[in-house]
Amino acid sequence: MSKNLTTRAEDYSKWYNELVVKADLAENSGVRGCMVIKPYGYAIWEKMQAELDRMFKETGHQNAYFPLFIPKSYFSKEASHVDGFAKECAVVTHYRLRTGEDGKIEVDPDAKLEEELIVRPTSETIIWDTYRGWIQSYRDLPLLINQWANVVRWEMRTRLFLRTAEFLWQEGHTAHATQQEAIAEAEQMMNVYAEFAENFMAIPVIKGVKSANERFAGAIETYCIEALMQDGKALQAGTSHFLGQNFAKAFDVKFTTKEGKQEYVWATSWGVSTRLMGALVMTHSDDKGLVLPPNLAPIQVVIVPIYKGDEQFAAISEEAKQLMARLRKLGISVKYDDRDTHKPGWKFNEYELKGVPVRVAIGPNDLANGTFEVARRDDLSKKETILSADIVSHISSLLEEMQKNMFAKALAYREEHITEVNSFEEFKEVLENKAGFVSAHWDGTPETEEKIKDLTKATIRCIPLGRKEEAGSCVFTGVPSKGRVLFARAY
Repeated sequence: MSKNLTTRAEDYSKWYNELVVKADLAENSGVRGCMVIKPYGYAIWEKMQAELDRMFKETGHQNAYFPLFIPKSYFSKEASHVDGFAKECAVVTHYRLRTGEDGKIEVDPDAKLEEELIVRPTSETIIWDTYRGWIQSYRDLPLLINQWANVVRWEMRTRLFLRTAEFLWQEGHTAHATQQEAIAEAEQMMNVYAEFAENFMAIPVIKGVKSANERFAGAIETYCIEALMQDGKALQAGTSHFLGQNFAKAFDVKFTTKEGKQEYVWATSWGVSTRLMGALVMTHSDDKGLVLPPNLAPIQVVIVPIYKGDEQFAAISEEAKQLMARLRKLGISVKYDDRDTHKPGWKFNEYELKGVPVRVAIGPNDLANGTFEVARRDDLSKKETILSADIVSHISSLLEEMQKNMFAKALAYREEHITEVNSFEEFKEVLENKAGFVSAHWDGTPETEEKIKDLTKATIRCIPLGRKEEAGSCVFTGVPSKGRVLFARAY
């Protein structure tokens, strides 16, 4: 198959858009701003879901489901929250259609809702209204709930996976008896996300907290993990929010303490979305197509037969099926591509484009010699001939090695693209010529952050956790500062 991909050097944005479509991950739909996630893309998302769901349950969380529609009045109960989402809300005003006099379908003006419904942009309001009935006593706490759902945020400029009007995600919402417990929960979930990103997605992340300007609407503190893409732009890969008692007070969620007092509960929320799919593509992939980490690849190994005639095909198929069975016993996902409608070269190109980690080819010479030809997607220059007796252990070790190598490569790139600067001229020069994270002193004010954003399009991605204290002065105002923050242009 012909890939004809734009290269990253030519046009990174175009390369990404083409790759997502050509690799069969997703495509634009007939609904403006919404995407169709295709089976191969959804299979990757399912593997993400499965691992995250396991991690959530191991930390004591349970899954539930809440309504897609939220009464408009709920949003007015938490002012800063509604301000943050007001411009992105889709609103349902009517509940019925009818056939008009011209024979066309129209909205029935007599079917206007008494109260408009918001299609959820996030679920804090509907969930905290529900929690009021679930929480009465300290015995009901902590309440640790996660929801897998879709949300709608009416984006004007959309890109597949990165920014769409509708997207898939999970959102955790927890209630606690004390402030300390809630903060510990928010930090724990940030760490869960970081572990998932690094160990499964092979994406190194920086953990930190957001500035007031970048904080989630209604949060006291937002914890985040920030990743760096190959074009030097940052991508927020996950967030966890300490909400204080804001939502508990807005929705009157109180509990009786052990001492018999009535107190408001403390809250968190946290989430990741199909945006992670975009991060996966942009962190690892190359000009030949996707490069998927073995831990998230729907197909970890593909076997391609090379043959002439039915007799060779039958013998090679027998060997391939035995290998497939041996690999599956180790929990390795494997596909034997025995289609006779495409030549081996076409198949090689297809699986390179789709990022399958390991390709095994079997031809008549391999059959005679008791060997297999093995190629790895993260380094196509390496091909090895492996004896049948060693093939299973070799592939198993290779998959582990590839997972580690992909993380190491991404980490090396990120470390090369964190640049300390001490003046605004240096700041602008790095952004224009090198990109990546710019480590700079900041005076702590939203006004300075806004001015820097207006002039450079760079925002504070995070205030890194555990940053060292270092006397300096803000690169923009010269006001004294005690530590550096990370700026970057971002998706």
